[in-house]
Amino acid sequence: MRSFSVSSVTALAVILLFCAGPATFAASPPVPETQAVQPATPQELVRQVDIPYEKFVLPNGLTTIVHTDRKAPIVAVTLYYKVGSKNEPRARTGFAHLYEHLFFGGSANVPSFDIPLEAAGSTPTNGSTWYDRTNYIETVPTGALDLALFMESDRMGWLLPAVTQDKLDKQRGVVQNEKRQGDNQPYGLAEYAVSEGLFPVGHPYRHSTIGSMADLDAATLGDVRKWFADHYGPNNVVLVLSGDIDVAAARPKVEKWFGTIPRGPEVQPVAAGPVTLSAPLSRDMTDRVPVLRLSREWSGPGLNDVDAPALEIGMRILGGLASSRLDNALVRGSELAVSVTASAQIYQQVSVLEATMAVKPGVERTKAEAAFDKVLADFITQGPTQDEVQRAVVSTLSGEIGGLERVGGFDGKGATLAEGEVYSHDPAKYKRDLAAMAALTPAQVQTAVRKWLSRPVYKLAVVPGERTESGNGMGGWGNEAGRPAPADTHVKAPPLAAAPKRTAPPVAPVPDLKLPAIERTTLSNGIPVTLARRTAVPKLTLAIDFDAGHAADALDTPGTQQLMLSTLEEGTTSRNATQIAEEEERLGAAISMDASVDTSSVVMSALTANLEPSLALTADLVLHPAFADADVARVKGQALAALAQVQSSPNELAQRALEAEVFGSHPYALPSDGLGSAETLKALTPAALHAAHDKWLRPDLARITVVGDVTMDQLKPLLEKAFGNWKAPASAAPAKPITAPVPPARSRIVLIDRPNSPQSVIVAGRVLPLTGRTRGTEPLTLANNVVGNDFLSRLNLDIREEKGWSYGVRSNVSQATGPCLLQLHAPVQADRTADAIRAMIADMAAFPQTRPVTPEELQRVTEGAIRALPNAFETNEAVLAAIRKNDRLGRPENYYEQLATTYRAIDAQAIGAAARQYLQPTDLTYIVVGDRKIVEPQLRALGMPLEVREAPAGAEDQE
Repeated sequence: MRSFSVSSVTALAVILLFCAGPATFAASPPVPETQAVQPATPQELVRQVDIPYEKFVLPNGLTTIVHTDRKAPIVAVTLYYKVGSKNEPRARTGFAHLYEHLFFGGSANVPSFDIPLEAAGSTPTNGSTWYDRTNYIETVPTGALDLALFMESDRMGWLLPAVTQDKLDKQRGVVQNEKRQGDNQPYGLAEYAVSEGLFPVGHPYRHSTIGSMADLDAATLGDVRKWFADHYGPNNVVLVLSGDIDVAAARPKVEKWFGTIPRGPEVQPVAAGPVTLSAPLSRDMTDRVPVLRLSREWSGPGLNDVDAPALEIGMRILGGLASSRLDNALVRGSELAVSVTASAQIYQQVSVLEATMAVKPGVERTKAEAAFDKVLADFITQGPTQDEVQRAVVSTLSGEIGGLERVGGFDGKGATLAEGEVYSHDPAKYKRDLAAMAALTPAQVQTAVRKWLSRPVYKLAVVPGERTESGNGMGGWGNEAGRPAPADTHVKAPPLAAAPKRTAPPVAPVPDLKLPAIERTTLSNGIPVTLARRTAVPKLTLAIDFDAGHAADALDTPGTQQLMLSTLEEGTTSRNATQIAEEEERLGAAISMDASVDTSSVVMSALTANLEPSLALTADLVLHPAFADADVARVKGQALAALAQVQSSPNELAQRALEAEVFGSHPYALPSDGLGSAETLKALTPAALHAAHDKWLRPDLARITVVGDVTMDQLKPLLEKAFGNWKAPASAAPAKPITAPVPPARSRIVLIDRPNSPQSVIVAGRVLPLTGRTRGTEPLTLANNVVGNDFLSRLNLDIREEKGWSYGVRSNVSQATGPCLLQLHAPVQADRTADAIRAMIADMAAFPQTRPVTPEELQRVTEGAIRALPNAFETNEAVLAAIRKNDRLGRPENYYEQLATTYRAIDAQAIGAAARQYLQPTDLTYIVVGDRKIVEPQLRALGMPLEVREAPAGAEDQE
């Protein structure tokens, strides 16, 4: 994937808190009467998952699939090329992905792929590479479809004249930094080890998609040309158009833009399949990780194998459900683990069947391994129950129904149809798979699990300690030792014939954004309710927001809100944790609790048919938590492990340090991950959590927002039944001190030493004299989009695209209720740490003094953003987030519908003035997490005050 994102370690830490499934308790309280409501059956849910389509094939072999969905004036353009990393030859690993990056660098008649599409309102514009395919996606306003097809056809037919040695070298640097960024994470080398253990040298699924550093270094322009000629012909492509389009309109457009591209060679089939090990294998890998992680791995069948649906459901029962076998036994039962997982990662020709156990600090490894292996052996021997199968199937189908909202993207309807055609010659393959899942019996699941998991296992253990291996040499073919260094990779390629001249079509007007009507009411106890009805899918999403959040910990003990919310699903006065998880799964509901800096939230996604029992369950969690001693102790242990995970991540470590430095004693100085410190977490008691619940989760601090397939007449009585009798306590509602002062900003650098880091993570920030409720900050939003909050921003184009030092650099201006934070984030190769800071300073200082906003930038951040608005509100969750944000920041409910008018009134001078006032690089605090011996001499040369700190201790050291 060529896009960049901030590390997902926060998400991983949250998983440690929330993924722990329930155990079966000796004595369970009676199930409330609301459980008598019969949920939808799997067969009924399968009938609701449907993506109608039509298909045609051009004479040159291009296959086109068209799906019509008129809910918004947008069309998703999805292209799947039938080539991936499994097609790479020896000594050229990583090339399919490197080529994907080059595919965005322009073609014969398109100098830049991103600039015209973003100007036309495309979101997202992206690509990704995997073992079996390379895909490219954009979702555009209907009036920009011709432009998107022109550009896609130009790079399909005439890419090579625009590919230069300079572009290849720069994207090589970007991809190598993408590899470093992944390798730099906790457990970042484990995926290489899994592939090496499961597949022999030369197996097409053995080497990683990112490849090895040596093979990336060896890529030449000749390789690029050969890869294009061998694989990128139209006969090896599936094009899906989904959204505001039908086949009558689509066919002439596709014929016009793609019809003259000549066929290419057929991509030759790759011989690959699952591998049965001759004997069990094991490997220990030492890494700078918070806890010991054990995994059990097998290769399995591909997605067209009859066993694939049963294995997907079986692995979900084993370790994917909240009530999974591994969770019941190891997390809540014996409490030997802080988290567990199991999954079937199914590819076209093979799969990877995996179960993992993150061992609780202090538990002996031999004891953990014995318990882990016993759960696996028992599941293989005994198989699942009918109830487990049904719960796994219903929860899977509920997610598929939710996915019907998206016409495009990497996981929308376009991708679903394309994958069916590419992998199985059947765009409706998804429907056959879901029907097969719905018909599964326990015996079928057990047979598949026993067949594939009874074979010799590969055991991998990632052990806490200093990292002793490097990712540079990993990910390749596997027999690189002794291979001679590549010859000169800058050999001049022969000239190419001129491409035909083609002209980009104009973009037709885009209609104004129309969001669903918003209805408001108030429950009898005063809770305000907001509803936006959308009927695209038979589901809805509900959020209960409380004016609390992590900032509320300023009045309590740091870590209180997150720990309290994490414990809500562990048991109520009428349900234990097993009943809660199983009931969610039967209903196809998903209930989550989390906090942002300002808000504590309970979010429920539910099938409309199961709304009443889903609401009853949610209400029980919110109103009647038990906070039992054993539950709190267990969740506290998981929180400590999550904290250790955060502190082992360079991104999260930098984020925590920055917040503490720039906010001082303000509530926002508390870690935004909500985990406090080891000392504060250990000090929390069930009584403290109960008190925090009563103090902050109260109706006079609550607001309910709903988006989806329900009317207010249906919704309000159900909310009254669930929450209407909830009364506020007599005490006054607490008020957070978010108006407290922050310390003066000053330039300095804090270096956190993380030895052997292949990258440095740089974050920098300054508190702005604004709050999220300050009106008229839209010029600042646009100025920030110019400088750093966009793929085409100046920081990213300079440090990533031009210099190749990073996989992505960005800036952000937070929109908390209180003071806003300007923040920069830049993971860069270690030897360019100080150079990257110099470049960030120079790019920011030049705007607008010596480099005012250009007409191209102005058009992109105003008209381009306006054109993108319809796509930004495609899903229920997106509309829900917009309504909640408007309410939190005190904005009018038509804020987004008026945004086009607002943006059109902002000129270049206003954007420049905002940049001059708020986005200058003065008084920034820099946090750098990296290898001190490489980084410190560079930072000293910058001339800023420098403080060096050691990284925090790991989980084992916190015991």
